[in-house]
Amino acid sequence: MKQRRFQRKSNKRISASAGLFAGTGVAPALAQGGAAEAMDKGDVAFMMIATVLVLFMIVPGLALFYGGLVRTKNMLSVLMQCTMIAALVMVIWVVYGYSVAFGGGTGPFWGGLGKVFLSGVTSDSTTATFTEGVAIPEYLFIAFQMTFAAITPALIVGAFAERIRFAAVVLFSALWVTLVYFPVAHMAWDGSGLIFKMGALDFAGGTVVHINAGVAALIGALMIGPRVGFGRDMMAPHSMTLTLVGAGILWVGWFGFNAGSNLEANSGAVLAMINTFTATAGAILAWAGLEALLRGKASLLGAASGMIAGLVAVTPAAGSIGPVGAIILGALAAGVCYFFVSAVKNRCGYDDSLDVFGIHGIGGIVGAIGTGVLTAPGLGGTGGPDFSIATQVVIQAKAVLITILWCGVGSAVLFKLVDMVIGLRVERDAERLGLDLSSHGESAYHNSR
Repeated sequence: MKQRRFQRKSNKRISASAGLFAGTGVAPALAQGGAAEAMDKGDVAFMMIATVLVLFMIVPGLALFYGGLVRTKNMLSVLMQCTMIAALVMVIWVVYGYSVAFGGGTGPFWGGLGKVFLSGVTSDSTTATFTEGVAIPEYLFIAFQMTFAAITPALIVGAFAERIRFAAVVLFSALWVTLVYFPVAHMAWDGSGLIFKMGALDFAGGTVVHINAGVAALIGALMIGPRVGFGRDMMAPHSMTLTLVGAGILWVGWFGFNAGSNLEANSGAVLAMINTFTATAGAILAWAGLEALLRGKASLLGAASGMIAGLVAVTPAAGSIGPVGAIILGALAAGVCYFFVSAVKNRCGYDDSLDVFGIHGIGGIVGAIGTGVLTAPGLGGTGGPDFSIATQVVIQAKAVLITILWCGVGSAVLFKLVDMVIGLRVERDAERLGLDLSSHGESAYHNSR
């Protein structure tokens, strides 16, 4: 995260002893015995707003987006899953997640246990966000990163919506963030992390959030199996109105996601902001255009899908490419995701209910690789004079592969473990009745199935 803006200024890697995520972790302001770096109230206010915006993405944004896409009888189950996952991961993050990701350990895969229960963190602790010495309260950084950890497993549930046990969702999410998300976050964003040291660019979570969630979603969809009646029964979204409301909230919240990843309110945050506008707009137009060309009509579902694809693709690139490059990246991601959703998934026959892999996984891969190309200064990016597209693309591809392997193997093991302990899937009769009533004893709409 933080090294991206530094690279735009000097095209150098931050050393392992400088900056936010370096070797010893985030230290209290006076740990070195000198005066604390003065905090800018504007930066603090900006990051507080960004943090709340990312929470807004989960509840109600993602919950409504997914809720509108499922059938009426499963609406509340999706809302409950998103809500419970967010609350669960927030507690886990404070207890040990922050430490595992950013606890000061020097290993390539995890940050150690030095910050368990937020040990050593006080209201006076600050974080030196960049080599320029800008500081924000450590509690604020913890809260911001906490929202990233909370939304990622919530994204996964869309792949096996309408058929998974609620207890299985809770147990899997707790295990998955512990053994998959936290290590990948450390690898990508901590100064001692494996992916970070490779020089990979991931401004706001293309690998950590979207590829991670997308791969886990695909594994889950394959291991749990398709919904009862898949391929025979009508399974269209029950409310495209709610889906667009949720998608719109996600777009608004994504400005906290992307611009906030700059960690201070300056031109770097503004670049991420405008890219979040333009990439998304390009993706909406591209998806709708493809539908109109190939199917004869552009759909609202397609426009909403393009919106998310563009947001996903620009996430790793938001701080290092130009606005025109963002349009290109968003449009390209929309085209590739459209192909996967409309052709590859249908041909392979797997039931990724809400296209989590097809949009988040594939869009994240396109975005991560595209970042290596569009960061080039000759293409409007912010790379330095020594920037090499070929070199950076290879680095990006390695980061993508590491994430896929870590997440794929880890997720498969965890799904199997949960299935052995409590079972992944509800009974067929419960699935036919709907998870709202069978799992939660309530209904989103009265006298409606």
